[in-house]
Amino acid sequence: MPTHLPVFVATTWLLAMLPGAGQALMLRQTLDGGRRRAWASIAGTCSGLLIWTTAAAAGLSAVLLANPHAYAAVRVAGGALLTVLGVTTLLSLRRPATIAPGRTVAARAGRWRAYAAGLATNLGNPKAGVFAVSLLPQFLTTDGPVFLSSLALGALWAAVTGCWYLLFTWAVDRGRALVSTPAVHRRLQLVTGCALLCIGAGVAAGV
Repeated sequence: MPTHLPVFVATTWLLAMLPGAGQALMLRQTLDGGRRRAWASIAGTCSGLLIWTTAAAAGLSAVLLANPHAYAAVRVAGGALLTVLGVTTLLSLRRPATIAPGRTVAARAGRWRAYAAGLATNLGNPKAGVFAVSLLPQFLTTDGPVFLSSLALGALWAAVTGCWYLLFTWAVDRGRALVSTPAVHRRLQLVTGCALLCIGAGVAAGV
């Protein structure tokens, strides 16, 4: 059963706050599509955490990490995804800024793509699997159903991460007025695109 839950919550909160692919993705989604699109990416990220936790509880992620070729394949795929997101962000600089549409079919499709981006970004980050394998067991005891306890911790991990990203995207959206001018918005797009490219290269290289 889980133990030391306050420590676990604090650990996962700090882990979520670390700058990386997740925050770069949420920044991009919030600035380009608003909070609703960012929420979809947050849901995708939390789904990815639940998948990693289930895999770890079932022993699958340990097998993945023990296989250098499989680990490299996941790592390269994740890096490629982040690189594509960075390239599309930079390419969007060539288009004039437009007002985001309302509740249309295209907007709903955009949210599904945002969900897929959050899910794929998380699943393409083997470090999440390393965390699930190496850290989650430290908060479990042999008393009770270990598999179900692992899933419970994974759900808590996803909830804590989701809360941080909700706070992060809320702060970014509240500051939208400060970055709504075309010049500032384009600079943020440039920084975000370059950050995604660098993070993607680092993930693919195993840095």
